[in-house]
Amino acid sequence: MEFLEKLSLAGLVPVIAINDADDAVPLCKALAEGGLPVAEITFRTAAAEESIRRVHEALPNVLLCAGTVLTTEQVDRAVNAGAAAIVSPGLSPDVVAYCVEKGIPVCPGTANPSDVQIAIQHGLKAVKLFPAEAVGGLNLIKSMAPVYPDMKFMPTGGINEKNMLDYLAFDKILCCGGSWMCPKDAIAAKDWDRITAQTRSAVDKMLGFELRHIGINTENAEESMNVANKIAALMNLPVKEGNSSNFAGVGFEVMKKMGRGTNGHIAIGTNSVPRAKWHLEQRGFKFIEDSAVVKNGKLTAIYLEGEIGGFAFHLVQK
Repeated sequence: MEFLEKLSLAGLVPVIAINDADDAVPLCKALAEGGLPVAEITFRTAAAEESIRRVHEALPNVLLCAGTVLTTEQVDRAVNAGAAAIVSPGLSPDVVAYCVEKGIPVCPGTANPSDVQIAIQHGLKAVKLFPAEAVGGLNLIKSMAPVYPDMKFMPTGGINEKNMLDYLAFDKILCCGGSWMCPKDAIAAKDWDRITAQTRSAVDKMLGFELRHIGINTENAEESMNVANKIAALMNLPVKEGNSSNFAGVGFEVMKKMGRGTNGHIAIGTNSVPRAKWHLEQRGFKFIEDSAVVKNGKLTAIYLEGEIGGFAFHLVQK
């Protein structure tokens, strides 16, 4: 899987400036425990290179970017330390050309169409928008997207838990970068638990898990309708008959034959099935790949392996 695709599935990229290299590993471990094994360690401080080296050695599964890279010399230092990708606040043709020549993933900063066109001339498919909110934010991206249909954007600067869903809902957004998950005072206090909690909150909001419906297995169509009618009478819900199941309201699907799961299935809605799948895989869950439902080239539903309490679980796109 290409690095930029992994960033897209992660959805959020914590941007961190580390003043003490001793903080790098516990900080990135806190991010990973909160659900984001990804970090952009910026070259704003003298500790950046050593921080990248330590995280790369101690936490090899962390998706590690070097940020605020301004020169080709910094590219070499970052990559030699273990960074898998380069991110910069602006577009330096020299830096981009150097990375492209060496096969290093690079996401340069852009602020207008001219920058994007230069990136395209270098063969890039993704760019950073920085400082995103200050230069026009989502409206700017939506204005540029029709002109550059193959370009993806990583907005950074002014992104937070309040506006990130607006960005992530647009299909031209690769991911969002931000520092709100690891505030400076928390790093200074070495409050890793706070960083884990804020990261977990951001991931939970991004994925947006919610119960969509409960599927109940029955032996046949007659039993299915009887069960649906009983649930409908209990909760004063309408009954809708379907080909393979009957619904009582929208929350209860009663199967006309025994389906997945000993007792049935539970559907969990999410803002992005691909992202949710990736994040759950990081937590150790596995999926039944041949159960995947793809519409218009996008994964919209898939079952997890195994059962929980006699029920199969599947993700479904909201």
